[in-house]
Amino acid sequence: MQHITEPERIDRENWNRLAPLHAQSSFYDVAGFKAGRITLRPLEREEVGDVTGKSLLHLQCHFGLDTLSWARLGATVTGVDYAPQAIEIARQLAREVALKAEFVCASIYELPERLGGTFDIVFSSYGVLCWLPDLPAWGRVIAHFLKPGGVFYLADGHPLSNIFYNEPDAKDLHIAYPYFHQEEPEVYTCEGSYATDPGVELHHTSYEWSHSLGEIVNALLDAGLQLQFLHEFSYGFYQHHPLMVLGEDGNWRFPEFQQSVPLVFSIRAIKPGQGRVRRAGRRLE
Repeated sequence: MQHITEPERIDRENWNRLAPLHAQSSFYDVAGFKAGRITLRPLEREEVGDVTGKSLLHLQCHFGLDTLSWARLGATVTGVDYAPQAIEIARQLAREVALKAEFVCASIYELPERLGGTFDIVFSSYGVLCWLPDLPAWGRVIAHFLKPGGVFYLADGHPLSNIFYNEPDAKDLHIAYPYFHQEEPEVYTCEGSYATDPGVELHHTSYEWSHSLGEIVNALLDAGLQLQFLHEFSYGFYQHHPLMVLGEDGNWRFPEFQQSVPLVFSIRAIKPGQGRVRRAGRRLE
């Protein structure tokens, strides 16, 4: 088992505290999910493709809304997260909405020791890579759990968008954070989170690792996967920077640099082997 470092331990404790707060937040709208809402965005659904009858492993699933949404779309799902509170909430939600799902409490690096079997699809999305200090090991875990011919899909914030100073007093785009991976994480003092409701007080320190687009792709290639596509988009799904504005389509953009700053990227890769895999997904503009 890979030894968990002190920054990783602190991050895990933070997510353990955040999970119940997020489950009660308007951002996640759990009531809407219980009423039948699918939490996956059109981008992921289009690019992953039809999951009916397929086995799907969701890495870093938080408290399971997207995992259970894939179950609603016909997949046999397993969600993984390292925060025990998040996993407990996910299991309770599955019972409440009568969806069959397995949830495993483990870090990415612990998972091969905690879970058996292989999957048609391994999925991960949004705000996941920054918590991982070792991307080559991440790539190997993905390859480990994919069946021959299986698909890995990732959508996340674009690494370039993470280099800009984004505190509330930001007046322009200037570089404040690293683009390439560094062994030592960036340290942030946080009040609340992207999803906690106003008035919720939570002060904590988080540790995050940057990864360039090349480092992400190479982690997958070095693990033996074959890239099907890499897409980049000039819009985001939340206000990552104070200068971003909300468009009529519900997405966030920089009004002055609409086509100049990539804000989201997606990757689809396959594990070579028997079986034919349809190249799903057209690029969404």
